[in-house]
Amino acid sequence: MSRNTPEYIRKRAGEGAAPRKGIRAVGFLGRLPAYRKHPASLAAALATHLGAAVTVLVLGFLIVYILAKGIPNLKPEMFSPTYTSDNQSMLPAILNTCTMTLLSLLAAVPFGIGSAVYLAEYAPKGSGLVRLVRMTTETLQGIPSIVYGLFGKLLFSDALHFGYSMLSGGLTMAIMILPLIMRTTEEALLCVPDMYREGSFGLGAGRLRTVMRIVLPTAVPGILSGIILAIGRIVGETAALMYTSGTVAQAAGLFDSGSTLALHMYKQASEGLYTRQAYATSVVLLALVLVINFVSGRIARWITKGRQTHDQQV
Repeated sequence: MSRNTPEYIRKRAGEGAAPRKGIRAVGFLGRLPAYRKHPASLAAALATHLGAAVTVLVLGFLIVYILAKGIPNLKPEMFSPTYTSDNQSMLPAILNTCTMTLLSLLAAVPFGIGSAVYLAEYAPKGSGLVRLVRMTTETLQGIPSIVYGLFGKLLFSDALHFGYSMLSGGLTMAIMILPLIMRTTEEALLCVPDMYREGSFGLGAGRLRTVMRIVLPTAVPGILSGIILAIGRIVGETAALMYTSGTVAQAAGLFDSGSTLALHMYKQASEGLYTRQAYATSVVLLALVLVINFVSGRIARWITKGRQTHDQQV
């Protein structure tokens, strides 16, 4: 096994650690005797379980409601290649959604991960620049999407003369998801134990090699979790895209105006003439999000498994 592989460094970093005994999990009922002595802990536990139950019930109700309203209204003509007022086809919107997601990720992911690596690995700890960037990032996450839409319209559509196009919408969405990717990636990098870095430095590896071969592969699951959240925001966005990509129901090119699936559903519901088709569109949108999350999760496991297999072979 090579001395600079993650498996070797993790093994060396874990040497000398005391063996940990197994911890027996105790359920809620098993803790009741202890809760009698601490009523505040009992109240906190009940509130936690109640909150989890309410969350699951609300989510289940929404999914069942969408499926019950949308599945009966799904028709084959709604997947026609060309949109008309009669068939209300959503296939062009599905293609535009995939295009918008790809453009946004291509523009945001490299800058987001690179910025997070600098803040977590290279910037001086506790410096004013790091605090400023983190505060700015957290502030940008709370800005309403309509503000991003107006900014994208003024900058990309008007100043750069991109007009209402997929490019304007993709760049606007990239700016919107950039803070999310930065923060999640930085937190994933900070969760990597320092003993991994110290073990790599002790074996003679430089900072760049340590980051690329040890830190980033270990933080891949957390990074991909942030990317999945960003994909969900792109797929469900409407306000920012109305001002940048437009609402034309056609399969759009890079410099053409096109409507995403969420915008397509919004138009159907707001006009009041195609409410049933809007429910059907919501089912497809829900399925699209589930498929994207499933594929992203499989890719994350494939990358992690491939990295572990490579390290074992080396």
